Amino acid sequence: MVRGTYVLARVAVLVRAAARWLWWLGVVAAGIGVFVPGLTGRRIGVLGGAALFVVAAFAAFLVRRRRYVALAGQAGRAPRSVYLQDRRVTARGWARSRRWWLLGAFAVALASSVAVPAAAGMLLAGLGAGLWAKAVGIGRWERAHDELLWVRPEHAGRGPAAPSVPSYEATGPVAGDAGPGGTRRRLPAAAAR
Repeated sequence: MVRGTYVLARVAVLVRAAARWLWWLGVVAAGIGVFVPGLTGRRIGVLGGAALFVVAAFAAFLVRRRRYVALAGQAGRAPRSVYLQDRRVTARGWARSRRWWLLGAFAVALASSVAVPAAAGMLLAGLGAGLWAKAVGIGRWERAHDELLWVRPEHAGRGPAAPSVPSYEATGPVAGDAGPGGTRRRLPAAAAR
């Protein structure tokens, strides 16, 4: 493990950021696409989109699942010298580095409604739903092992389980500002006052 000062981002927050963007872009594209008559008609478009939603959700949930588990199982303890990136900074950085890809996917989903109404938007939403389920699964792992999983952002450019990611690092369950699964950490009622 490399020692010294560097930045770590939460694995679950990266997955959740992708899920949020794909879900909402898909929902908006599908919502607009429903009002386009299209070549195949609305009924075929929506039924085809529903099938694509289910397939995409399962695919997004299962892809690289073994690699996530392997990296989590081999995670080393993060040194005290690292900087833990805030949840918002991680999510903003993920979106900023992929803004053109997201815009392109949204434009294609909208344009495809001329042929098959709403189907491509539902496909995007399905990818988002599958990634959200994956973030929930990471959260379950983190709760079960009483650890939070982190990755160096420069290694996770193609995803937190990409081949470019050599390893994860782990901290205790109270490190950073996000809870298990990348959710916003809930403050106790006494601390919130």
